[in-house]
Amino acid sequence: MSSAVTPDAIDPAEIAPLTEPADGVGRVVDAPAALERVASAFAAGSGPVAADAERASGYRYGQATYLVQVRRQGAGTALIDPVPLRDLSVLSAAVGDVEWVLHAASQDLPGLAEHGLRPARVFDTELAARLLGMPRVGLAAVVADTLGLGLAKEHSAVDWSTRPLPEDWLRYAALDVEVLVEVRDVLAARLEEAGKAAWAAQEFEHVRTLPPPAPRVEPWRRTSGTHTVKGRRQLAVVRSLWEAREANARQRDVSPGRVLPDRAIIAAARALPRSVPQLVALPEFATKGARRRAPAWQQAIDAALALDEAELPTTRGPRTDAPPPPRAWADRDPVAAQRLTAAREIVSQLSEELTVPAENLLQPDALRRVCWTPPARSGPEEIAEFLRARQAREWQIELVAERLARAFAST
Repeated sequence: MSSAVTPDAIDPAEIAPLTEPADGVGRVVDAPAALERVASAFAAGSGPVAADAERASGYRYGQATYLVQVRRQGAGTALIDPVPLRDLSVLSAAVGDVEWVLHAASQDLPGLAEHGLRPARVFDTELAARLLGMPRVGLAAVVADTLGLGLAKEHSAVDWSTRPLPEDWLRYAALDVEVLVEVRDVLAARLEEAGKAAWAAQEFEHVRTLPPPAPRVEPWRRTSGTHTVKGRRQLAVVRSLWEAREANARQRDVSPGRVLPDRAIIAAARALPRSVPQLVALPEFATKGARRRAPAWQQAIDAALALDEAELPTTRGPRTDAPPPPRAWADRDPVAAQRLTAAREIVSQLSEELTVPAENLLQPDALRRVCWTPPARSGPEEIAEFLRARQAREWQIELVAERLARAFAST
């Protein structure tokens, strides 16, 4: 096994800006007949399908997809509006089991699946870059590293639910898939040369088949700043305001942070205002929108203030089977703390030797769990089975299971 191939650094002065799609920017596909024509063209094309998807994170509620970009040799690029065209499965059927190339596939695959686009095979250029130990793995950086081309990212955070979409946004979207297959080919060659092609194949299949995450228990506790709220009554206000904000955001299809910022929720929880005038006196509620909806926010606060003691949330949060924070291990289980120290050292050494980020060698949660509650018999096979049950891939298990077994035996 060799370390990652590290090509000669590209001089920034030699990076050529990529400013125009080779085929220009065509009309957005937003009618069934146009989608059928795209499907026919892609069926007649050759090679992998490059794909990307744009959301309106920070603007709209949820993670809906508002634009799908696809490109294939011989078919060109198609920009598809999935809002009027809910079912895009005709495109999946047209290309069959060909490989789809995406960057950071885990972000786009769920949204594509909602519209019937379910690739049979995937090549993830971001994951490939990680396995190769590339220092920067954003799409623009990877395009520059592999092809010496400069990809502009000035529209990466715009509101893609805007209609009609501006021409320069569409140009940006088309360029995101313009050279994705060429990037894939360079990365695939590097993976092969580094002896990491099999690892990558397992990672790509894992991300392709990953099920949706389970709903979070008490998601309101993720409100930024909740750790500064100590009392149960104050936590009840956080919960009540979060739930009211969530309902309002869902109804209006607006990002929750635009309805009411987290900092405003925390400020109200700490101040416990008893009236609308007291609430709007808080600086965090000085905006026009917050003041306009202040009666609804005060109603949510009043509901939390009226709860019986037994109805208040706990300060500890919901019970889970997750290990405690590592900082508490030395006091609660010194032997487990020793295992974690040894395991982290093993992963760190492998990370340096193989030029693969530690979190890609083994998921941190799986590492903590095997150290906190290892199998009763902690031989290589038992540890391998433990990790396999927690979604570790075979290449990861082959690298760490025996090493962990030896380390655990000496603790």
